Amino acid sequence: MTQARRPNVVVVGSFNVDHVWTVASLPRPGETLSGHYHTGPGGKGFNQATAAARAGANTRFICALGKDLGGQLARALAAADDIHLHDLSCEAPTGTAGIYVDSDGRNSIVIGPGANAELSADFVGQHDDVFSAAATVLAQLESPVQAVEAALAQSRRAGALTLLNPAPADAVAPASLLALADVITPNETEFCAQLERHVGERIDADALPRQDDATLHAACRRLLPHGSVVITLGAAGCFVSHAPEMLRNDAGPYYRVLAATVNAIDTTGAGDAFNGALAASLAARPDAAFSEHMRYAVHYAGLSTERAGAATSMPRDAEVRERFGAF
Repeated sequence: MTQARRPNVVVVGSFNVDHVWTVASLPRPGETLSGHYHTGPGGKGFNQATAAARAGANTRFICALGKDLGGQLARALAAADDIHLHDLSCEAPTGTAGIYVDSDGRNSIVIGPGANAELSADFVGQHDDVFSAAATVLAQLESPVQAVEAALAQSRRAGALTLLNPAPADAVAPASLLALADVITPNETEFCAQLERHVGERIDADALPRQDDATLHAACRRLLPHGSVVITLGAAGCFVSHAPEMLRNDAGPYYRVLAATVNAIDTTGAGDAFNGALAASLAARPDAAFSEHMRYAVHYAGLSTERAGAATSMPRDAEVRERFGAF
């Protein structure tokens, strides 16, 4: 696929330098453990941009970076993956994350926003040409909500498909921001957090994968009446809910997608892998059924869990197709 024909994806979000400890079990309060340490690139925005690029999209990444070694790392890695970087250079240090991964591949994460907190609506507003060329625009909530809202508003005006990954779960996503999203992609914890904030309805996140489909679809419609909701459920796969007026070429308004069969060793960044791959697939084949894009994204994310790390674990499109076949 030539550069000129590659689908255009814009990702707005965070870059972090990840500090990762692999341990037998996640640490409890007051507990000191020994583990294996490594460091590498991460941040939800950069992870998703890397996934989109490696899934075949011509990817642009709008972010904020410090004038330090972390910022230098981001620029070098973006160039290596042919990601077009549009970065606000800040005096604040580049963002960081501390990640613990246990023997089952589960993780706990603490983030220091640093420069990510400096990304502004004004800086985002300087990129009309970038949004005008986009097929899909993807954002998360590790960056200031005003910047994310500005990005999705510009994307809507430009006619791009807007995707919002409302993560992390404690981030504030105002109703005005949700209204700008064509598709939202929370995991079970994030979905329950947003449902409680916006609808006043409390659901146990652990019980969500066992919820019957009709009840879960109704809850999705209450949270986002006029868009599509994709709830990622880890090993239980995904649940998809569409507004009745926008089925996105699917046969019905709601359904489940099974997880890929993989040997997971590290789930860090799996949700980001899913989001980046989904954005790339939607941009490449806008007329395909949404379920086809879902199958690709689920398998892409599954393959990413067989490798350690976040951004560095993202597979390439050819690897996904070689492992799982055509989509």
